[in-house]
Amino acid sequence: MSVEKCKEYFKQFGMEKKVLEFSVSSATVELAAQALGVESARIAKTLSFMVGEQPILILMAGDVKVDNPKYKAQFHTKAKMMSPEQLEEYVGHQIGGVCPFGIKDGVDVYLDESLKRFESVFPACGSRNSAIELTIPELEKYSNFNEWIDISKPME
Repeated sequence: MSVEKCKEYFKQFGMEKKVLEFSVSSATVELAAQALGVESARIAKTLSFMVGEQPILILMAGDVKVDNPKYKAQFHTKAKMMSPEQLEEYVGHQIGGVCPFGIKDGVDVYLDESLKRFESVFPACGSRNSAIELTIPELEKYSNFNEWIDISKPME
């Protein structure tokens, strides 16, 4: 699964042409911000965790990180990121292109409050050189998210 899978996903909404592909890597927040010419905070990074046997994705602003006590209070367990193999198996995307679009069934998606301060954000789109600009209402709609959560804190 890749950017093609994401384009196929967005095709049902007539949004496939909004998927951006770059000649340079956008696999990290910094690289994505450079490729797009936007501040890194507007990159909606997608983090992948296992909560017991349940795979989850959490989208948060590019200028924040997981606050472990908040995470534990939200999910009642310690944060345990997926391995690259688990990511491929459960989600269907590779590191650097993880996003909530065109994913496998059974993955819960959460949006962190840190994103709400922006009119639009840029999540990846299935590959290490892609993104899509979405307004917050569009992100809510197309990510099929479970709920808004508050588990982030500023980077130091």
